[in-house]
Amino acid sequence: MTSIPSGNFGNSSSGWSENYRFTFHKCRNISSPEDDSAGRKVYSGSAPVSSILGLEDNENVREYLLDAKGKQRKSPTLVHQAIRKTLKENPEVFGVLNSGTVLVARSAEIDDKTRQLILTDASIINGSQTRGEVKRYFDHRSEDETVDPSIKFEIIVTNDDDLIAEISISRNFQNDVKSISIAGRRGQLDDLEKSAQTLYPNKKLRKSESDLTANDDFLDTEKLIQVTFALLPDDIEKPSGINLDLSNKVFTYSQKTRCLKIFQKLADEPDTEMYKAFISLAPVAWKLYEHWKRHQNFIGTQIRSIERNNGRVIEVPDGIIFPILASHAAFVYQSAAGWQLNKPDQLSDDELINVAKQSYMDIASHNPQSMGKSKACYSSLMQITSIYARLLKQT
Repeated sequence: MTSIPSGNFGNSSSGWSENYRFTFHKCRNISSPEDDSAGRKVYSGSAPVSSILGLEDNENVREYLLDAKGKQRKSPTLVHQAIRKTLKENPEVFGVLNSGTVLVARSAEIDDKTRQLILTDASIINGSQTRGEVKRYFDHRSEDETVDPSIKFEIIVTNDDDLIAEISISRNFQNDVKSISIAGRRGQLDDLEKSAQTLYPNKKLRKSESDLTANDDFLDTEKLIQVTFALLPDDIEKPSGINLDLSNKVFTYSQKTRCLKIFQKLADEPDTEMYKAFISLAPVAWKLYEHWKRHQNFIGTQIRSIERNNGRVIEVPDGIIFPILASHAAFVYQSAAGWQLNKPDQLSDDELINVAKQSYMDIASHNPQSMGKSKACYSSLMQITSIYARLLKQT
């Protein structure tokens, strides 16, 4: 048995430590001089496709998209359909048509006699969709079918957690991994999740495209980021490199992807005041969003786009909500206890609803999407809250 060292093999930070016997046909060391200098090894080869069935995908930025706890998530993509067709009709060419799978492991040993790699903390980082379809193939094949097609593999042996995360992200760009998965894999959403859990202790943030907000276990991370940006005061000090005009909050409604990307930049500078304010205000912003999203005082406004059921408001469109949320930024301030929202009692929700209704009709022409994208609609509501904010400072 030949040992394959790579760095210091103590307990992994992921908290799981298991050995996995990976059977191969051929395996070669393709480590570069840079790999050798860094104490890592890279191996490639071919293996029976059944070898990947028992592997975890803990380190991958995406899991098998069609299955979660036994429930189908979405329809098979063209990629899934192509893998299925090849496995069913031409398994003998699967190894040359499929791009293969990439694994990481904290340590490895080769058993030359049995043609097996004994991997510690092994995980797929590219190939979860292939593994999912392979499992489906074996689950559905008849008892007399014994074909075990070959698959190409690459194994990166390293104990560098940060490098593993970056490899997972880089190797999945070809599959159009969404920014939410990248942010989650880099740990950029961890502080935000902890803050949100002060409001919802039993909920997690959606940190991957595989986490569905339809599942009650998850909060909509991107929406949380949007509403928090809407609540940030425009005079807050912004870090260098953050190009953002907080006096115009239209982007918070209309540019979801931009909001996430800006937050990712903020998360890389956690000592800045803007990041601290964002994390502190996130649960405040979400609570405010939920308050207005189902505000029963919209009854009687005759706004047609509001969803109602048996005379009760079920949902107010975001296009109407975001200008209202953004207007509350006038009441955000920093105290010794941190960033807070202090809306004066003199300003009633009904007054804001009336202004929002007028903006909806006169400026947005009864279109909630137009209202969410109209700077004039935001300004009309901000004018009201700014007046109250000045009075609040005088008292």
